Amino acid sequence: MSRLVRFLVLVLTIVLTVVLVGCASAPVKQPNLPPPVETSSLGPGDVIEVTVYDEPSMSKPFKVAPNGTIDFPLVGTLEIEGKEPQEVAELIKVRLRDGKILKNPSVSVLVKEVNSKKFAVFGQVQKPGQFPMTEGMTVTQAISLAGGFTALADRDRITLNRRVSRAKVVRVVFSVAAITEGKMNDIPLQSGDTIYVEERVF
Repeated sequence: MSRLVRFLVLVLTIVLTVVLVGCASAPVKQPNLPPPVETSSLGPGDVIEVTVYDEPSMSKPFKVAPNGTIDFPLVGTLEIEGKEPQEVAELIKVRLRDGKILKNPSVSVLVKEVNSKKFAVFGQVQKPGQFPMTEGMTVTQAISLAGGFTALADRDRITLNRRVSRAKVVRVVFSVAAITEGKMNDIPLQSGDTIYVEERVF
């Protein structure tokens, strides 16, 4: 083999090595997804602790019914789904005062259990369904909670749907393989997100 041929082979080997290393480590662009926004708004299944000062008969825990209500003593049914704890406290206070049940009530509301915040994982995972939302939950953790991928899962085609307003849902498609390989950051979830794992096309 002539010197020229050996030199060309060496150059080609170096170039290919650089290209392959570059492909292996090149970062992948993050999906254009609005950051997660979490609120303390209440929903069905949540448990709140209501304290009406100097009124022990009214101070107790309440579980939000499937229709988003609680039944409060002497006041009746209150619709609290979607309200913040302080809004619920104000609602109870107004009802007690306007109903002439208490003259100047002092009310506080604390959240004891959060059961309404959930996300969903469907498609090619072992245990598809809805799961309780916990602080700091990410896409890879969510898929792990769903039992991991099936043998037919396409790890390069994961769809995430996120509602950003009443009228708008943002949909992004990304690769979990890119996350596990360190080419892309894991994606934080928010309550209500839906993940769908596509099936591989052979």
